[in-house]
Amino acid sequence: MSDPRQDAPSVARTGPCATERTGVLVMAHGTPGSPEEIPAFFTSIRRGRSPQPAELADLERRYNAIGGTSPLADRTAAQVSMLEGELEKQFPGRFVVAYGAKHAHPPIAEAVSMLVGSGVAQAVGIVLAPHYSSMSIGQYADQARNALANSGMPSLPLELVESWHLEPGLLSLLSDRVAEATASLPVATRRALVVIFTAHSLPARLVDEGDPYAIQVEQSARAVAEQAGVAHWQLAWQSAGKTGGEWLGPDVRDVITGLAGNGTTAVVVCPIGFVSDHLETLYDLDIDAAGVARRSGVAFARTRALDNDPRLGSVLAQVVAAAADRIGGSW
Repeated sequence: MSDPRQDAPSVARTGPCATERTGVLVMAHGTPGSPEEIPAFFTSIRRGRSPQPAELADLERRYNAIGGTSPLADRTAAQVSMLEGELEKQFPGRFVVAYGAKHAHPPIAEAVSMLVGSGVAQAVGIVLAPHYSSMSIGQYADQARNALANSGMPSLPLELVESWHLEPGLLSLLSDRVAEATASLPVATRRALVVIFTAHSLPARLVDEGDPYAIQVEQSARAVAEQAGVAHWQLAWQSAGKTGGEWLGPDVRDVITGLAGNGTTAVVVCPIGFVSDHLETLYDLDIDAAGVARRSGVAFARTRALDNDPRLGSVLAQVVAAAADRIGGSW
């Protein structure tokens, strides 16, 4: 797998409009680039706490089941490159793009430093995840602001996109994916079909404290279901952590089992919370959840990840351009 430090677009050169240009800080989760990097990656996710041997062995087992590493680094690099190309096509010379990862290389602080060094007049931050949570987008925002505070331009205006879960282009992409996955199932199994929209689970206490994540995920799911003409759908959660305490549910595996007991003949799982294939889709859904469906006698299909679909690049470019305009970035 290629290194995202090599794949991510480089910061654009200075030019006659350098002082008027807008930096774009693209952020994503990151993934280990090789099996040897898994322990350090897991430790980073655990905020510096080393995992127990059994925990590490379980994670390595799951990575081995999908080929040893996740394709996320390559998919993210392609999305960043696609966004950069779309911005340059629509707004020549206006934007400078840099990429930073939360738990891998290059780190967010390095991307911020690159943008500051390019002499941009302002910056937009966007995370390659559509829904806001203080545990996800909020932490990216904190890292970006901290990096900017420690840079040579702490007063650089920074507009952070908190969510883009209801962008019309995104909803259209997802509804098309649902229709495609449905059509892939044998006709005989579609007589009692349910679409299950999933997103990564979070500690339930966050919702109790007013976090909008669960509401936003449901908003996306409802909008996609309506646009796709889905008669029966349900929201489920996946990939819950093992840190103790209650996490958002129901789990997608339990939902599939319950639907099977109520006469459902097929399910289409749409991981609406993710924009790229990675461990949580390739293992947690394609292996784990699909296995539950198979044992329950239910036909299973999963929507294709958005990955490097050019339509996603257009959506991201529109979101970034609108955010730049909010801080006075229009020419």
